[in-house]
Amino acid sequence: MKTAIRVLLVLFILLIVGLVIAFFSLNRIVKKGVETVGPAIAKVEVKVKGVDLSPFSGSGKIHGLLVGNPPGFKTPAAIQVGSVAMKVEPRSLMGDKIVVRSLRMEGPEITFEGDFKGNNLNKILENVQGTEEKAPATKEEKKATSRKLQVDEFVLAGAKVHVNSPLLAGKTATVSIPDIHLTNLGQGPEGITPAELTKRVLKEIVDGTVKSVGGAIGDVAKEVTGGIKDVTTNAVGGASKKIGDLFKKK
Repeated sequence: MKTAIRVLLVLFILLIVGLVIAFFSLNRIVKKGVETVGPAIAKVEVKVKGVDLSPFSGSGKIHGLLVGNPPGFKTPAAIQVGSVAMKVEPRSLMGDKIVVRSLRMEGPEITFEGDFKGNNLNKILENVQGTEEKAPATKEEKKATSRKLQVDEFVLAGAKVHVNSPLLAGKTATVSIPDIHLTNLGQGPEGITPAELTKRVLKEIVDGTVKSVGGAIGDVAKEVTGGIKDVTTNAVGGASKKIGDLFKKK
């Protein structure tokens, strides 16, 4: 009897130790995955301060997500998010397709840096599209273009865009973009790849930024023209056209 109790006690301790190891390993695996696959997709630095994900419920957060800027841009980051709330299906982490029930980014800080020759957000989007179109050269790129995902819900809410552009005539501006809500991504057997997901989300961010930054430039144009109706109208109209040109491929 005593022997049986000892065996059960040992098994219980081993189970606890195993769960602790699994908990910390899961966090480390997710962090490493973001920091290796992210740069392979976008060709910019992607950093995470930490991950807190429960292996039991699959709920948790990614803390301190930073997406850097391509070479040639001066601002330190394109996108920064304090925390990203997520819920995954724990069993799917070991399967062919990772099932993400929800992914929510609250209050991201986005930097728009650019002029008529180009801008940071469009450059990152071009990088992502290039990763999709070419044959993968590294194992990280292979994961980015072949790993199967399913994302039931993606939300980006309360985003602020900090505008750093000569178009503002030396002024600075911070504008909001509409919330982004995507559902049922990768529901089929083929799922959606990390590169496809990144392109879809980034395209929504770029579209929202076009409208918001265009409005900010229009406001500056009104100030510069001193409220003269005809000039203001032309300035705003020209600014709206020009901001759209910023996002066209050169």
